[in-house]
Amino acid sequence: MTGLEDIGFVTADDEMNPDRFNLAAYVLAAGRARPEHPALIVPGQVAWSHADLARAVARRAGGLAALGLAQGARVLLRLGNSPDFPVTYLAAIAAGLVPVPTAAGLTAGEVTGLAARVEAALVVAEPGIALPEGPDAVMATDLDAAALPVADWVRGPADRLGYIVFTSGSGGAPKAVAHAHRAVLARRMMWEGWYGLREDDRMLHAGAFNWTFTLGTGLMDPWAIGATAIVPPPGASPADLGRMIAAERATIFAAAPGIYRRLLREDLPAMPALRHGLSAGEALPPALRAEWRARTGTDIHEALGMSECSTYLSGSPARPAPEGTAGYPQPGRRLRVVDGHLQVHASDPGLMLGYWQGGAPEPLAGEWFDTGDRVRVRPDGAMVHEGRTDDLLNPGGFRISPQEVEAALAGLPVRDLAVGEITVASGARVLAAYYVGAALDEDAARAHAAAHLAEYKRPRIWLRRDALPRNANGKLIRSKLA
Repeated sequence: MTGLEDIGFVTADDEMNPDRFNLAAYVLAAGRARPEHPALIVPGQVAWSHADLARAVARRAGGLAALGLAQGARVLLRLGNSPDFPVTYLAAIAAGLVPVPTAAGLTAGEVTGLAARVEAALVVAEPGIALPEGPDAVMATDLDAAALPVADWVRGPADRLGYIVFTSGSGGAPKAVAHAHRAVLARRMMWEGWYGLREDDRMLHAGAFNWTFTLGTGLMDPWAIGATAIVPPPGASPADLGRMIAAERATIFAAAPGIYRRLLREDLPAMPALRHGLSAGEALPPALRAEWRARTGTDIHEALGMSECSTYLSGSPARPAPEGTAGYPQPGRRLRVVDGHLQVHASDPGLMLGYWQGGAPEPLAGEWFDTGDRVRVRPDGAMVHEGRTDDLLNPGGFRISPQEVEAALAGLPVRDLAVGEITVASGARVLAAYYVGAALDEDAARAHAAAHLAEYKRPRIWLRRDALPRNANGKLIRSKLA
């Protein structure tokens, strides 16, 4: 007896049929083979087994199916930092619907525009989160119903539309990125190419439930291998995170670089179970990685990716990235570099179907997709990330990568640093360094910059700040520096 007779039992092998595929069924299959193993832990709040997780998704899927929406209807998720987010996401896919996660902090006006873009048929919302005008909103707690048996979860070709995510909008208006069910299979390239993931792992992800980095790396990937996902409760401090890594015996810790920076200001406890850390969301400064190694005895493995294709470059426990590089192409990825631009082949299962336009994904043009990442390939195959095309600064008419300047300034005695453009009284645009910490000796800072950077790449102004603009997950919001 598995304890899952009420929702049916399907093996992991059954879920790999590309003609009868369902992303949610695939994610939960390994856990259904070990139903009593811990699946989700929120310290002090939630302790779910894989059986508990499968039942929660099946009940929510039953509630969604009972609404009678057309197959492929888009369901806008307006959910906060709670397990309701991943449960509803997977349940919508199980029921043949297309979930569209959105950031909880969006205003009513912003989310109304996004809902209209995807022609949302339903909004699943929690109290206190702004709603769009238009579609009816259903509270997540009202959706649970008789379980939709696993055997009845909607199946079909793996390359059909599975979910839609919006880009951050850092390069302009957010784009609606349409992904196929098969995108989850591409994530298996990360298991060895980035995570070093095993079924006995306990992955602690520092992000919120409703962040796509947490959803993929922190939840779906551990569940897909039958491991344990740990997510801190809302409001956890950096000191709390350090204690959780130790107390919950986390073997892998995942966070944005800003979280590592905050953790290193704390007195960290011994973390004997921790094998390594993972980082994504923005460039990991080499000095930060080195300090983490010195303090914890473990490495941080970084990955580079985007909403359109998840991650594709990374270091890993099996092949750590050399200092100053973004790592190597993940095994199984088909990448090329043309005139310094990194491109992904259209056959990559993790590459989007296209941007959602006019009621359908707009097909990709050509055999290769340009990621917008500028890279330089070293003789050993590792790639140096030189920033994104839309990140380039242009003070004085020179094109400058902010990541290159920030890496060169990483040795300065500051807690946080970023560079951006600023307009001075004359109307000229110059490079400014924004930093957090004790007041710098600017002569020494300029000398450091002169030793590492060409003159046109050196900051002309040094601005001390109490904090740099970062989102809730620690990612720098460069557009708000000035």
